[in-house]
Amino acid sequence: MTLLLPILGDQLTGDLASLRGADRATSVILMAEVMDEASYVPHHKQKLALVFSAMRHFAAEREAEGWRVDYVRLDSPGNAGRLDAEIIAAAARHGASAIRMTEAGEHRVRALQAAIPGATILEDDRFLVSLPAFAAWRAGRKRLRLEDFYRWQRRETGMLMEGDAPAGGQWNYDADNRKPLPAGLVPPPPPRFAPDETTREVLAMVEARFPANFGTLDRFHWPVTRAEALSALADFIANRLPRFGDYEDALAQGEETLFHSLLAPAVNLGLLAPREVLAAALAAHAAGAAPLNAVEGFVRQILGWREYVRLIYLTEGPDYLRSNALGAARPLPAIFWEGNSGMACFDAAFAQTRDLAWAHHIQRLMVLGNFALLAGVDPFELHLWFLVVYADAYEWVEAPNVIGMSQWADGGLLGSKPYAASGAYIHRMGNHCRHCRFDVKAKTGDQACPYNRLYWDFIARNERHLATNQRMWRTLDTWRRFTPERQQALRQDAARLLETLS
Repeated sequence: MTLLLPILGDQLTGDLASLRGADRATSVILMAEVMDEASYVPHHKQKLALVFSAMRHFAAEREAEGWRVDYVRLDSPGNAGRLDAEIIAAAARHGASAIRMTEAGEHRVRALQAAIPGATILEDDRFLVSLPAFAAWRAGRKRLRLEDFYRWQRRETGMLMEGDAPAGGQWNYDADNRKPLPAGLVPPPPPRFAPDETTREVLAMVEARFPANFGTLDRFHWPVTRAEALSALADFIANRLPRFGDYEDALAQGEETLFHSLLAPAVNLGLLAPREVLAAALAAHAAGAAPLNAVEGFVRQILGWREYVRLIYLTEGPDYLRSNALGAARPLPAIFWEGNSGMACFDAAFAQTRDLAWAHHIQRLMVLGNFALLAGVDPFELHLWFLVVYADAYEWVEAPNVIGMSQWADGGLLGSKPYAASGAYIHRMGNHCRHCRFDVKAKTGDQACPYNRLYWDFIARNERHLATNQRMWRTLDTWRRFTPERQQALRQDAARLLETLS
């Protein structure tokens, strides 16, 4: 009687639900590198290398613990290239009497799991909020907002609570966390993990098998083992968390990582548990090693936003990815694949995306995403791009962030207003404008900041969609006060810029 335990590439957790209670003597762990998963989008080379290397290390660690592991490499003879086919083949190969899996995070893979005959699918309890609990909380609510969800979870978990009140008397410290990086303050670099023999083998395989994929492997440094991930967590807590809050929204020319954690790839792979990451941050605050605004901002990203977007993704279903409330239809401009836009902020975000498979949330939201929103880019095309280029991008977390938050394509389900901004926001948050060939103070003309040139055109073409949004009334009132001649001039100037993007 053999129990087959398929483990997915983002389920690299030693106490995964499907592993608990299994008899190692009569169980076989199956792990498979399959082309379907490697190529359903042309993933960044570093994303592929990270997942494959982490999988191989995880398999070796389980074998060292006494598990039997059936590991199918991408180039293994007879590799079927499909996850479901590999599971069915392994069940036959080992004479499995049962198959037990932990539920996948993405709709596509959940459908594959559901189609495997006789498989038992367990809830992924690595997340803090279950679907039934979310459904019960959501029932009867007129609106869905992160802030409401986040306060609910703070009360449920007791994190940063003083009785029934939030620690410090405030639920969030956003107003304190919007400082530009001061001149002379040099953030400490995150740790770099030198590739071992296993990782070097994977890097060579990825370069050989996926030569045309986006990105470079030259600066691959991600943690690929549980031990490395714990080391990365400890480094962040000690060296960058204390100032993370103040500068979490900052943009700075020449500073790629600032005070950010860079832990999302490890958490999303399963090398770190959300609970232990939160516990480490909370312990630092309790010990007086990190201020409240920093720890609260970090807690909100994991306990609040990460949990929230997953639940939105699961409950809204696969059709959510095709949401397009604003009817945006422009093809993704070439600058998203090539850079060289001339915009210093955009090109910096693009370069680190290419070189690191990572950019921080303000670069993703207010630089890259904001430009696409203003230009009217098809949100599904942008979603696919984000899914391709980041090491931490899995559809369950990436799609709601892009479709809902960044592009407002769900019509306000996820966010209360579009994150549309002119160049003034970017100028306020950093120093890129000093190094840019465009003039952030100019509103029109070839030398004007492209964010400025597109902003009012975005407002104008979406006026009917935004008219019922209370948070947009002041902006719409400003637009309506422009003379018809001024409105026409602004829109014609935007049209000239958009033509160059084509």
